[in-house]
Amino acid sequence: MPEPLKNLLHEALVGDMADRIAANAPAFDRDRFMALATDRLAALELMERSALIRDALFATLPDDFPEAAAILKASLPAAGRPGLSGWMLLPVNQFIAARGPDHFDLGLDLLKALTPHFTAEFGIRQFIHRDQQRTLAIISGWVADPDRHVRRLASEGTRPRLPWAMRLPQLVKDPAPILPILTALLDDPEDYVRRSVANSLNDIAKDHPNLVAAFIAGHIEVASAERRRLLKHASRTLLKNGHAQALANFGFGAAAALTCELRLLNGEVMFGEGLNFEIRLTNAGETAHALMIDYAIHHVKADGSLSPKVFKCKTVTLAPGQSHAIERRHAMRPITTRRYYPGKHRIAILINGAESASESFVLRMPSPDPA
Repeated sequence: MPEPLKNLLHEALVGDMADRIAANAPAFDRDRFMALATDRLAALELMERSALIRDALFATLPDDFPEAAAILKASLPAAGRPGLSGWMLLPVNQFIAARGPDHFDLGLDLLKALTPHFTAEFGIRQFIHRDQQRTLAIISGWVADPDRHVRRLASEGTRPRLPWAMRLPQLVKDPAPILPILTALLDDPEDYVRRSVANSLNDIAKDHPNLVAAFIAGHIEVASAERRRLLKHASRTLLKNGHAQALANFGFGAAAALTCELRLLNGEVMFGEGLNFEIRLTNAGETAHALMIDYAIHHVKADGSLSPKVFKCKTVTLAPGQSHAIERRHAMRPITTRRYYPGKHRIAILINGAESASESFVLRMPSPDPA
């Protein structure tokens, strides 16, 4: 089994953290910090451990934030010298998020200095929440920074629905203020940054699908291959949902002359195994069609209703009269994000967002082992 995430923050790491701060602050009470930061540490989850270490920083760093910020900045790695880095900077993010907004420019400058050693996307959100206009004005100046981590922070830190982080309700409601930042980074030389831009746009699409579809349409003409990949990744939720403008942005129009045949190779599936199926597509028209082929599994819920989940399959272009066959196996096995229930499920084939064929199948659960 993989190592639990909570173990990313452990006692040895806290000790390294204490040593690196103490090297830059002779008055730092290392022993007290260690006692506070490791008290019941093993019993806590990841973010609880981070909060415990943050509270130990509250208790042992100077109450004056500029003094504390100077110590933390001096404790970052520099010129080959080890310093605060990696997961030990998660509680530092939380420290800055709590104390920094009262010293706005200094707090943001510290986060900017921190982000090359561990992302500052968690700490920066409290600044956006406190004063969105002021924070975004500063962040906008980071889009041309020579450090790729700083440029990525401009995109990732402003994501309205960033996983693991506090949501930004103002930007969920109206994302327009961050669109200039994302636009400036569309052609960033680093895939690392462009992927963040795509994820931010995909976040926005969940609340404002038409806005993002129009944004993509406005930036896809004569786009480079790299930008086109970014825009398609940004459209992934819209494409799965069959959004007409998003499909049209990538040349997936209605395919009225297409025939789609679906054949299940096993109408009953034992949990832990898989559903095997075949798809055969034929273009009976007189023009070529670009086809985005997905499939949706309509899972049985606890109340007996069905809930669809869309899965990517394949993209092909069919010439007039051409056919194409696809074989797939969809695993029905334990995953952490879904609970499976026995009964009649359904698979539907989606061609350019439209359901083109469907069949039902039965999922059976294994009998419990006898006591």
